[in-house]
Parts: sequence; structure tokens; C-alpha cells
Amino acid sequence: MTNTKTIRRVTIVGTGVIGASWTAQYLAKGLQVTATDIAPDAEAALREFVRVAWPALERLGLSPGASQSNLKFTADLAEAVAGADLVQENGPERLDFKQKLYGQLDELLPPDVIIASSSSGIKMSDIQMGAASHPERCVIGHPFNPPHLIPLVEVVGGVKTSEETILRAMEFYKSIGKKAIRLNKEMPGHVANRLQIALAREVYYLVAEDVLSAADVDDALSWGPGLRWGIMGNMMLNHLGGGPGGIEHFFQQFAGPMSHSWKTLGTPALTPEVQKKLVDSVHAEVGSRTIQELEAERDDILLGLLKLRTKRQEETVLPRIQAAE
Repeated sequence: MTNTKTIRRVTIVGTGVIGASWTAQYLAKGLQVTATDIAPDAEAALREFVRVAWPALERLGLSPGASQSNLKFTADLAEAVAGADLVQENGPERLDFKQKLYGQLDELLPPDVIIASSSSGIKMSDIQMGAASHPERCVIGHPFNPPHLIPLVEVVGGVKTSEETILRAMEFYKSIGKKAIRLNKEMPGHVANRLQIALAREVYYLVAEDVLSAADVDDALSWGPGLRWGIMGNMMLNHLGGGPGGIEHFFQQFAGPMSHSWKTLGTPALTPEVQKKLVDSVHAEVGSRTIQELEAERDDILLGLLKLRTKRQEETVLPRIQAAE
């Protein structure tokens, strides 16, 4: 029987950078959140993160019932998961740790409660081996950092994950405004990180080979293709790149040149010497700016882009819904 239970109570396991950001996101969507972490001062750090993130979430728009007071904290795992509708796990990226944790969660939770992992690289097929009784309710729900601002969530199940769990997870993430994508098969690093890694390889190669500086390669990306990527993805941009002939004409024109250029892409070895060259070039770009100042700049511009994209989506989708009615 399909489970249609509404998810209103979320437990956050692990309140580091990702767990804290998820906490802020869920609170902003009006959910009841219980967080747990055994690290010293974890509660104080979490509440401070949420406090600092709240103005940005207010700019994006809070859901009815959203409140920082909906956050509870306990260091006791059993107490934290009691009454949960979904658990968002953000533990260390160690398979042995996650398997042990999933064994504990499997024993503590009713079988209809989803256990979603934020893991950026470990396959769910491996993680869910720790959940001997109900591995079918375990799924990857990998966010893009920071989760409270970036909408993307990658959803992928393991070999024992049920179709119902995947569909429920997709529905839940979409219901809180996330851009959930479903991966039809497991891949190391999922998808978004693989795309980043592929690009980073060429970026590091170009800087290491003294083709250009870190500042110039960052400008090449953020003031060139990055502006387009903030609007449309690679495949849709290829379709536009083909002109009136679309994607078919694009491949007719560029399949050969692209295939040839792939052979010239670099595969840098990140030796200590290469790393030092990259580090020095980055610090030259950073100058006197602090991490906090750079984060604030990133988030302020990002919020503007998100507001613009949301407005555009509403203007596009609403007329379609009205026409359908």
C-alpha cells in the first residue's frame, strides 16, 4: 500500500555545515525539526547558524508556521528520532560509520519512516547494508551546498531501496521548493559533483600550465558560461546554440570539433608543487577579503538570482495551469 503520510517532523542527524543548513531550510518551510549531534557545543553552533541564515531565508520567503522556535536539540539519538516522519542523515563520509548508524536508526524507527542520506559520494547500496530489517526505506537525498539556498537535491536509491521510497522522497523535496532530480542508477559522486570535478580538472590544468591565473580562469567561468548556466543547463544551451535547427544542427556543426578538442583536455597530477601553484594563485585573487566576506558576496548575488528565477518560473507556470483549467 502506498504511504501518503505527510512529512511534518524531520530529524537532523549530524549538525555540521550541511546538517545545519538543512535545519535552516526545514525550519523556513514551517516544519518541526529535531536535531542531534554529540559534538561539544553543537547546539549553540547550530542555533547560531540558523540565526545568521534566517534573514536570507526571509528574503526568499518563509512558509506559514516558519519559526526558529520549531527547533529542538538533543544529543540522544533515540530521543531525537522519536516521532520523526523523515530522518536527514549528515554523518561523516565513512562507510563504517554510516552502516553502524543506519543499523541503529533501523531499530529505532517505524518501517515507514524514510532515512535520507546527504552523502556526497558513498553509494546507498553500501550504506543500506547496515539497515538489515528495512533497507527499502533508505535513500540518498544529496543537497548542493548550502542546502538552505541552493535548490538542487539528487535522489537515488540503492539496490534494496523501494520505488515507493524514491517517489516519496522526490515528492517531499519538491513540496518544500527543492529542485529534486532522480538518478536512475548509482554513480560515484552522483551527478552534480561529477560535473564539478570534470570542470575542475581542466581549470587546475590551465592554471598549472601557466595558461592563465586563478582570477582570470574564474572570470572566464563566472562572466562567461557561468552566467548562462545560471539560467539553463548544458543540453538546453546546446539546443539554442544550434540556432533555428536546434540540437540536431548543433551536433552537425560541432560534434567533430568537440570530439577533437576532448583529446587536448588536461589531466593534471596534483603534486605538492602543483597544489602550491594553485594555492598561491587563489590567494592572489582573494587579496585581503575574508572567507566571511566572500560568502556574503556569494549569497547576496545568489539570492537575487534565485528571486529572479522564481519570479520567472511563476510567470511561466501559472498561465499554463490556468489554461489547463
